Amino acid sequence: MKFGISTFVTDEGIRPDVLGAALEERGFDSLFLAEHSHIPVSRETPYPGGGDLPRVYYRTLDPFVALAAAATATSELLLGTGIALLIQRDLIHTAKEVASLDLISDGRALFGVGVGWNREEMRNHGADPATRGALIDEQLAALKEIWTKDEAEFHGEHIDLDPIFSWPKPVQKPHVPIYIGGESEAALNRLAKYGDGWLLRGYTKYQEAQRVRRWLAEQGREDVQFAVFGGPTTPKVIDGFREAGVERYTFLLDTLPEAETLKALDELAKVATAHR
Repeated sequence: MKFGISTFVTDEGIRPDVLGAALEERGFDSLFLAEHSHIPVSRETPYPGGGDLPRVYYRTLDPFVALAAAATATSELLLGTGIALLIQRDLIHTAKEVASLDLISDGRALFGVGVGWNREEMRNHGADPATRGALIDEQLAALKEIWTKDEAEFHGEHIDLDPIFSWPKPVQKPHVPIYIGGESEAALNRLAKYGDGWLLRGYTKYQEAQRVRRWLAEQGREDVQFAVFGGPTTPKVIDGFREAGVERYTFLLDTLPEAETLKALDELAKVATAHR
């Protein structure tokens, strides 16, 4: 099992290029960055974690800009979104951003996607929370067409594209690996149909990972990779996910200034080394 870092990169914390270099120097495998385009002031949708919404949610950098900066400072680190809120994004621009990141990083991009939880944020982008699942399914299918076809088209209920040209194409073939975020029945069905990997949150029980692994095998999807986003440093939990067949385990890194971040990374690197 390989170890990486998941975090929120903001204007108040370590720079993404410095963070990327520090991760690679310490032997970490990957970096997954969270995304929120904005936070509506109304705050009608409660924070799923309970209590006040953490400050980092208000201040995230664009993940593709941040990951591109990390790409320039590294040569092996995998660069992932965890998760990109695809239903809030323009489809064609996103296809180009992901492919561009894969190109400039020489094939190191991972595309973690999900529907999100903040309904006001979705509405501000013109997305209807009631149909977000159907929308993202069509978006994923359309992205694969754009990434793999010289002349791509897609015709669905929510996405309707006459033939288009779009370059660059991803370096990775057939396309950048798509990691589906979420643990709901709908997310798992989406994973089986469209995903190359499952990005499960760290509070998910490793017994659930074992169950999903068996369920995917029944669907003929033994090829799906598992990655834990924001897992704890608890040895029992790490070992449990390893036994469940998780290929990649990321620790949640607090968003801190550079000096404090480097100290925190030193400690997390010790945990990773102890479990390699």
